[in-house]
Amino acid sequence: MSESDKAAPGGKLTLGAVERFLMAASMGVLCLLTMANVLVRYFTDISFAFTEEISVALLVVMTLVGASHAFASNHHIAITFFVDRRPAWQPAVRRFAAFCSLIMFGLLAWYGVLMAWDDYSFEVTSPSLGVPQWWYTVWLPLLSVLIVMRLLAVLWRGGK
Repeated sequence: MSESDKAAPGGKLTLGAVERFLMAASMGVLCLLTMANVLVRYFTDISFAFTEEISVALLVVMTLVGASHAFASNHHIAITFFVDRRPAWQPAVRRFAAFCSLIMFGLLAWYGVLMAWDDYSFEVTSPSLGVPQWWYTVWLPLLSVLIVMRLLAVLWRGGK
C-alpha cells in the first residue's frame, strides 16, 4: 500500500479509499444493469439497449479509477523480464515506467479534453438515451488527470 492509501490519522478519508469506493460502486451498478437486462430479455424478449451506453461509461470510469489506484499502490502490471535479471536496475526501471505512463496519460488527458469539447460544442447526443455525449466523454480527461497526479506522486517517491 502506498502512503496515500493507508488510513489517515483520525479516520479521515483518503484518496485510496475514495478510489476503492468508486471502483466498487461502478462494478455494483454495472452488475445490476447487466442482471436487469438479462432478466428483462429472458422474461419479456425486450432488450434494455440503453443499458449498454451506461455500462460502457461505467467500465471506462472503473478502469481509469482502478489504474489510478494500481499506480499509487504499485499493483499495476509490470513486465519484469529485465528487472529480474538485474535487480540493481529496478529503481531506475520503475521511474522510467512511471515516466512513460505519465506521458501516455498526459496525452490521453489532452486528447480527451479535445474530444469532450468537440462533443460539447457540436452538441453530440448519445445514440440510445439522447443525452449529451460529453456527459460520458468528460470522464476520460478528468480521470486521466487523476492518474497523472498519482504518477507524479509515484515519481516524487522515487518510483516506489
